[in-house]
Amino acid sequence: MTIDLSDPTLLAIGGGVLLFVLAIVSLAIWLMGRQGSRAAEAQAAAVRHLIENQSELAGRVAQLAEQSANGQLNLQGSVSERLQAQERAITRTLEERLADLNRRMGESMQKQSTQTQTTIGELKERLGAINAAQDRITKLSEQVVSLQDVLSNKQARGGFGEIQLEDQVKSALPPSAYAFQAVLSNQKRADCLLKLPNPPGPIVVDSKFPLEGFNAIRQSPDGEERTRARKAFGRDVMVHVTAIAEKYIIPGETADCALLFLPSEAVYAELHAELPDVVEKAHQRRVYITSPTTLMALLNTIRAVLKDTQMREQAGLIQKEVRKLNEDVGRLSDRVGKLRRNFDTAHGTIKEIETSAEKISKSAEKIEAVELAEVDALEAPKATGASVQQSREDRPQPTLGLVEGGGQ
Repeated sequence: MTIDLSDPTLLAIGGGVLLFVLAIVSLAIWLMGRQGSRAAEAQAAAVRHLIENQSELAGRVAQLAEQSANGQLNLQGSVSERLQAQERAITRTLEERLADLNRRMGESMQKQSTQTQTTIGELKERLGAINAAQDRITKLSEQVVSLQDVLSNKQARGGFGEIQLEDQVKSALPPSAYAFQAVLSNQKRADCLLKLPNPPGPIVVDSKFPLEGFNAIRQSPDGEERTRARKAFGRDVMVHVTAIAEKYIIPGETADCALLFLPSEAVYAELHAELPDVVEKAHQRRVYITSPTTLMALLNTIRAVLKDTQMREQAGLIQKEVRKLNEDVGRLSDRVGKLRRNFDTAHGTIKEIETSAEKISKSAEKIEAVELAEVDALEAPKATGASVQQSREDRPQPTLGLVEGGGQ
């Protein structure tokens, strides 16, 4: 057994015992010095008793120290085992948590990697779409610039209006219903000639694009300057209206009206909203102003009219063919009647032939009966003259039967 001298419990017990012994010795010496020898003996006996008690106490102290040491060892062993068990549990828990953390981190990293790849793919697609949109925007800006160049040039602007007019007419009407750049009897060339039946007759469509006057209205501030720009725009439109009325309305050749095509809805709206008097004057000159929208509606109406005309023409042809078919049916009915009469005649003849055949068959049966009777008479035994005479009388006469059959 080992005793740890640094244990505070043992140190406290040892110090207390030492102080108690010193106090007893000091008390004994003092009593021996005060009392006599008897007292000294008594004191000595008391001291011996105290020493015995001290020895017993020392033994108990040693036993207590031994028990304390054993308890300390047991305590240290139990604590050590508990600490080791807790350490193992903590280590196992840490390992499990680290494994779970590694698994979660792996799953999270894989998920983040997948999401990152998906995001990168979507980002690439969006970048591709952005690049395509940028390319379209670039092309559109180039087209806008080219359109501005076209609209800034008067001749190019006129060609733009004619192309738009041709596209609309071609998309709405069949090729036989229109002609572009048609030359009239007055040697004037029309942008488009709509071939309609009389009435109303062919209608001329002329494309005009008075963009300068419209831009002047937009660029002018409100007030008198804009009013003057609007009046100038109205005069430009009336110049075109007058030219169309004089060139493209020819009595007996074209309809009594013509169409002015404006390839811009904005110009058309400005004209009808702010200059109704110009529109009214154009109507008086039998010139009707149209925009892309209104022209398309008019072309659809013309297509319906042409379709109705064609249907009427086809209906006339159908009626003519039906009349011819009715005549053919009449002739077929007559021929069927003749054939029926021939069949009736043939049927009567066949009935007569059947009657003659039936009579001939009966005559043949009678002849066969006479021959059989003669054979029976030859095979029968000889009889008296009366019986023979009677058998001859009972036998049918063949000559008479033939004569009667021939008479029938």
